[in-house]
Amino acid sequence: MPVTQAPNGICYSVMGEVNTGTADLERMVNAVPRTIAAGLNRKAYYFVPLTLNMGGDDTMIADRYDVQLSDSAVCHRNQTLGDSQCVFISTRLMEDNFAIAFEFFINVGHNFVDRVGVSQEFADVVWKQVEGRARGETSLDAYELRKVATTSGPEAEKARHEYLLAVFADAIAVYLLSLYLDVDYQDLRERDYPLLKPEALGERLRKINELFPPNPGYEFAVYHRRRPQ
Repeated sequence: MPVTQAPNGICYSVMGEVNTGTADLERMVNAVPRTIAAGLNRKAYYFVPLTLNMGGDDTMIADRYDVQLSDSAVCHRNQTLGDSQCVFISTRLMEDNFAIAFEFFINVGHNFVDRVGVSQEFADVVWKQVEGRARGETSLDAYELRKVATTSGPEAEKARHEYLLAVFADAIAVYLLSLYLDVDYQDLRERDYPLLKPEALGERLRKINELFPPNPGYEFAVYHRRRPQ
């Protein structure tokens, strides 16, 4: 399967009947700042109709959407080949560009953090929020890890490290999504945990923006919705 290298250095490919247009995919991939893309060497992202979980280590791909196969499909799957890793993203399991982009950026965030760890500057911002009892979190994993990390139990230190890694990846993903399209904060809400309050997330995203400035042609900004008078 031929792979394209985007101007920012990200390697990606498109296979099969993918509904997202070429221009949209190109802009999505290029939204990743070069400073983050540099940490993703030896990785390639494949946008496919369906990635199938058929058991075992092999990754199977459907080149078109099939209702019967959709029950066996997963949002993404990683396949390691030698010293390289392929990340297959199922585009036809999702309804729109928002969902596809967020899935891609979540993978990018976690792949990057797995390689480089967490920024101390970012960790300092986050832990100050935790100590200030900022309400909510950015993912279920972060929410659960934070509860353990703030105890005095034997698992607290390990949980704190894992929590900081999780929220760093989460913040990178939301930041990248905001570079690609306008994000209404409420669209990120899930039922399993309370979403981090907007002021706290804004502080985290500004720090990510400082660490990883956008590529030319992309812009980061936080807008506050005015309350009805």
